[in-house]
Amino acid sequence: MPQTIRKPEIINIARREGKVTVEGLVGHFGVTPQTIRRDLSELADSGQLERVHGGAILPSTTVNIGYSERRQLNQSAKVDIARACAREIPNDCAVFLNIGTTTEAVAAELSHHVGLLVVTNNINIATILSSNHEIEVVVTGGHLRRSDGGLIGERARDAIAHFRFDYAVIGCSALHEEGEILDYDVQEVGVSRAIIGRSDQVFLVADASKFDRKAPVRIGTLADMDAVFTDQAIPPACTALCRDAGTRVVVT
Repeated sequence: MPQTIRKPEIINIARREGKVTVEGLVGHFGVTPQTIRRDLSELADSGQLERVHGGAILPSTTVNIGYSERRQLNQSAKVDIARACAREIPNDCAVFLNIGTTTEAVAAELSHHVGLLVVTNNINIATILSSNHEIEVVVTGGHLRRSDGGLIGERARDAIAHFRFDYAVIGCSALHEEGEILDYDVQEVGVSRAIIGRSDQVFLVADASKFDRKAPVRIGTLADMDAVFTDQAIPPACTALCRDAGTRVVVT
């Protein structure tokens, strides 16, 4: 396969899976590792990918990738994470679900629960749960971010202050190797911090692509979480932080 065809396909795989590896691309295209490394270097030089050990990821910037692309990233992993998370949320409790495609997957897995009060600042989650009349859904209000249906800002934070949640499920855009939970939007981060402060148990749902990404705004650390649900082993420093803080790590 000529390079002019390989490169767009490499980009498509990265968008679909969040990351490409040299080994995986060698098997996919049937070419040598040297050929793939050259392709990845050229794609990195042009700003279309960012090189990491053993492969490449979508480039990290101060702006998140598009919502439609995020929905397609690691879909099967997100479903596995969501199922594991939903199994630990009982019926008849109060839950907050925030913005994110993985939290939306959690909402889908909760759609057969009963007796839930679900508060959310994610219009997509409200839609997902609207068909179950055994679940009461409250939408926070706030400034609508049209790109992904998120509600952010002061009104969203104020709404959260009126509740106490048994469980909160939050997502993130990146997870630093030392355990910091990161996102792109300062207003969204403010809502996430408010959620953590009003919840008895806080669950982070994050697939492994978040380990390789960067984002500029700090939500908190893994020590602030009661459990982390992911699809691959987390970095060693994160593991040590979770062990010391008593944060459970659930690898699906």
